[in-house]
Amino acid sequence: MDVETVGIISLLPIIVALALSFWTRDALLSLLVGCLIGVVIQTQSIDIVRGLSLLLQDALGNADFIWVLAIEVFIGILVAFFMKSGAINAFVEWINARKLSKRGTEIMAFLLGIFIFFSDYFSPLYVGNVMRPLTDNAKTSREYLAFVCDCTSAPICCLIPFTSWGVYVAGLVVGMGCIADATMGQAAVVGAFKFNFYCWAILILNGLLAVGIIPHFGPMKAAQKRALETGQVYAEGSTPLLSGELDEIKPNEGIKTSMFLDFLMPAIIIIGITVGTYIILGSARTLEAFIAAVMYQFIVMWITRKAKVKEMMDTAVLGIKAVMAAVLILAMAYCMNSITKGLGAATYLIGLTESWMTPFWLLTITFILCALISFLTGSSWGTYAIMLPICLPLAFNLTGGEMGAVVYGAIAAVMGGGCFGDHCSPISDTTILSSLAAGCDHIDHVKTQMPYAMCAAVIGIIGYMIMGATT
Repeated sequence: MDVETVGIISLLPIIVALALSFWTRDALLSLLVGCLIGVVIQTQSIDIVRGLSLLLQDALGNADFIWVLAIEVFIGILVAFFMKSGAINAFVEWINARKLSKRGTEIMAFLLGIFIFFSDYFSPLYVGNVMRPLTDNAKTSREYLAFVCDCTSAPICCLIPFTSWGVYVAGLVVGMGCIADATMGQAAVVGAFKFNFYCWAILILNGLLAVGIIPHFGPMKAAQKRALETGQVYAEGSTPLLSGELDEIKPNEGIKTSMFLDFLMPAIIIIGITVGTYIILGSARTLEAFIAAVMYQFIVMWITRKAKVKEMMDTAVLGIKAVMAAVLILAMAYCMNSITKGLGAATYLIGLTESWMTPFWLLTITFILCALISFLTGSSWGTYAIMLPICLPLAFNLTGGEMGAVVYGAIAAVMGGGCFGDHCSPISDTTILSSLAAGCDHIDHVKTQMPYAMCAAVIGIIGYMIMGATT
């Protein structure tokens, strides 16, 4: 089907999925219904069984999805092994001995998220799984923990030029204007970071909320009040993405947990491999890092804890079961991304707004359009690939082909707008991972985070309007 003939109908699958997700609070069902509608539109056939089969093969039969799937599986195993070894309980007891206040616990979660800056996948998964028992004890809502996980992942990756995000954008801008090679592309990303108003705003807002300078508002205020007054860290009737399988895992009696061997070493292995491979090879091997950490935990528990192989395998299976809800949602999110791309939803939105791209409004419209596309597709990197070839030539036209504030601002507006989708879209992978790691209902995470992301987006828009007026 010719995507140019679809028009506004290209938005129907994602609009239906979003509406259903907020109405039913069932992200998986909502995404499935949206995908089925997309299949009917795309194939112009009511044979949805065949259409869905082809969609699943196309959207999920690729290295990108398998990579993310494998990371989630090994995260589930890693957390299960942490619980079996007693590592998480030991860490919680160690922190509790220091008598951190509720405020101190929330600040610690924020700082830990800042520290794990090199991967937008690893950061929320690590912070959420480590901090969840502590924030539960402090009567902090799971919704707030998911917000901290989400907002200290992608924004940090956007602001630090040598993360995979910065390298990816540097590669995309090569050949545009006077950017002749990857070195110049990296320099352009470095020049853009100070104009990434959205990422700075959401990160600063996160910090101010953590230290209590700004009080919570909107749905998050209600969630925090519920957790503090009732001890119920997630809403009644909600469905946390971490299932109850992990509750079945208990350390063997008589085992003495080592904070270094059982808790710190797996983290050191993951950080060391991820950062080391990035420095040496130019590409962070995140999946390999998790595999190595799981293998390490298996060997340590087998040799030093005398754990039986079958016992360890049973624990691993429970860990995998615990993340299955997130895996299924992520699979449907990938299918929805494939549908919206196939129907030309992004192309349609661009066609609607190209005439607005006047010099004065270039940066503002760029940010808004990127935010909208990333929200509807759940893909920040896909948004970058679509929008940079459109917006950057316009920016270079305004600067006479030279690097300047408008060019840096355009790169930052695209990156910040794309990052917005990671925080607000129910089909964004990092949003799903944050819900998973925090053990939070996915739709509750989206609803409570939305007002904060919107506030940061408004600050970003104001910043680009001022920049456009003064440049």
